[in-house]
Amino acid sequence: MVQRFDVGPRLSEMAIHNGTVYLAGQVPGDPTQDIEGQTRQVLGMVDALLARVGTDKTRLLMVQIFLADLADYEGMNRVWDAWVPAGHTPPRATVQARLADPRWKIEIVATAAL
Repeated sequence: MVQRFDVGPRLSEMAIHNGTVYLAGQVPGDPTQDIEGQTRQVLGMVDALLARVGTDKTRLLMVQIFLADLADYEGMNRVWDAWVPAGHTPPRATVQARLADPRWKIEIVATAAL
């Protein structure tokens, strides 16, 4: 059985299957902020979605980070390092990508265990 959350015509915000939580790409609500502000927003959204289903960032299985500009890598990592719990750093990939909205500096896709 697949359980979907916030189902829209194009995507669901989150899905659960077989004890695994899959998040859609999370993007900043306020794209006027710098990379640190946008990263904080997006990680907060990840936290909120995981909390809705009773899990948290200590149970992340994989994180994919898409940056519009790799020049923002260090600023993103400053926020990431403060957010990720020591001893619970998940496998992660960070790549440069053209994002759907040119104002977005970051998009994060995460998968976690329940």
